[in-house]
Amino acid sequence: MKPFSYILVYRRFLIIICTLLVLLPLPIILHNKEAKCAYTLFVVAIFWLTETLPLSVTALLPALMFPLFGIMSSKMVASAYFKDFHLLLIGVICLATSIEKWNLHKRIALRMVMMVGVNPAWLTLGFMSSTAFLSMWLSNTSTTAMVMPIVEAVAQQIISIEAEVEATQMTSCSGSTNFGLEMDECVNEHETNEKKEKTQPVPGHSSDAGKTSSKMESAKNAVTGKKYRTKKDHMMCKLMCLCVAYSSTIGGLTTITGTSTNLIFAEHFNIRYPDCRCINFGSWFLFSFPAAIIILLLSWIWLQWLFLGFDFKEMFKCGKTKTVKEKACAEVIKQEYKKLGPIRYQEIVTLVLFIVMALLWFSRDPGFVSGWSALFSQYPGFATDSTVALLIGLLFFLIPAKKLTKTTPTGDIVAFDYSPLITWKEFQSFMPWDIAILFGGGFALADGCEKSGLSQWIGNKLSPLGSLPVWLIILISSLLVTSLTEVASNPATITLLLPILSPLAEAIHVNPLYILLPSTLCTSFAFLLPVANPPNAIVFSYGHLNIMDMVKAGLGVNIVGVAVVMLAMFTWIAPMFDLYTYPSWAPTISNGTMP
Repeated sequence: MKPFSYILVYRRFLIIICTLLVLLPLPIILHNKEAKCAYTLFVVAIFWLTETLPLSVTALLPALMFPLFGIMSSKMVASAYFKDFHLLLIGVICLATSIEKWNLHKRIALRMVMMVGVNPAWLTLGFMSSTAFLSMWLSNTSTTAMVMPIVEAVAQQIISIEAEVEATQMTSCSGSTNFGLEMDECVNEHETNEKKEKTQPVPGHSSDAGKTSSKMESAKNAVTGKKYRTKKDHMMCKLMCLCVAYSSTIGGLTTITGTSTNLIFAEHFNIRYPDCRCINFGSWFLFSFPAAIIILLLSWIWLQWLFLGFDFKEMFKCGKTKTVKEKACAEVIKQEYKKLGPIRYQEIVTLVLFIVMALLWFSRDPGFVSGWSALFSQYPGFATDSTVALLIGLLFFLIPAKKLTKTTPTGDIVAFDYSPLITWKEFQSFMPWDIAILFGGGFALADGCEKSGLSQWIGNKLSPLGSLPVWLIILISSLLVTSLTEVASNPATITLLLPILSPLAEAIHVNPLYILLPSTLCTSFAFLLPVANPPNAIVFSYGHLNIMDMVKAGLGVNIVGVAVVMLAMFTWIAPMFDLYTYPSWAPTISNGTMP
């Protein structure tokens, strides 16, 4: 057994060596640029799928292999690692840093939940709506890490107050502690250590409300150590966890900056088809927002039905008196909102800059009217969404947040400087440099496929697929992407498939957007497994869920997502981008063979 233990320990090293050696005959025997680029593509793909190396380290391999294989010079490859996309990312991270630093995200989330009410079904929809809205502008991971402690506190207080009411009814004792008005200490720990939550959320709860009933389940929450009073309590905790994870992913679909896969697609598309100029912040929002809303509502109905049942009559009953549980839940949320205090100057400024950034993005080139980019008509295409992001991002470093004071030798307190809304150190702590390198590697890989002729060769080989109906090709590519993204990271999946799907569309003479848009949207549908994406892992770590819970719920949401994307493509998206005709900005590929 000892050799097997060594193999297990050094499995990643063995995968690297075997991959490099097994695929080596490809460039040696064929000895042309297409084969050498294919070798690099396969090596990078296997390393990304198996994660034998960190994703960002694997993304550097094209910079090493392309110059050695004579595909691209080092200077050309290096230029692919920093694009217009990276400037957009920097501006967006500046906004996210200020939002999280001044707790504006918590105020927005709690206010939205307070608006929808405290009925369990409506409360779930409130959490899903607020999470999805925040995820439009913040990363899915940080949104989930911020909302989950609030959701966990609400769920535990609902259980606690029900236990207290039951105990009161069963005994004649009085003066018991009111758990419903006390917040667990773990929530404060989550709020003051948000950065830790993003990578390792470790919630803990110490109340023992489960002791009040003799009909408790024997199952325990693995993290909190709490017993669930009833199966319904357990189902409620599962529902609230999954609604946060899934809504953070769904919310990211609605904006180009909402998730990394959208950004990768936009940059790849604008580089490959520079004459199109049809994908920008406004056009993306117009076609994706309705789809995201439909997916969110259908997912809410599916999750509610799966875990708690869906009673329309009870939900929409007017004049209904609030139960003790609903009152306790409303009190918890109200107390959490009060802790934030009155809105501060820093929050107001951040909110104003946030709104200005969104308005400038929408109005740059709306399509149906002339935008502000027409003011620079002598430089068409020069100003992009990254220009807006950088402008607003720089303001976060300029606008004062508070005065810095010091005490003089005479005892006087004087101001000597001011602190801006965010500092460079705070920005650096939020900036995902590993993701920036990963994107760069994807762009370099796409450029290499184009320069070597591999993209054209793939397109020619895939041209027989043109005999299939377009809807079937879109469905197959969407299902392929949805399946692959469950076992590989979303950025790696879309980065790997874009250089393949683009020449496929060109080879079968179909508008590239017809295939690329649904594939990009479906890349985010990683709902089945805890390891599929970070939001899933965060909610899974709270201990309420098992693998089968996530598989059952995620399978339904996956089906809903793909179905809605297909519906969107053949209804409002097709006329918006004139998808039924092959555009002039896309190249025409002639049939050929690989030399």
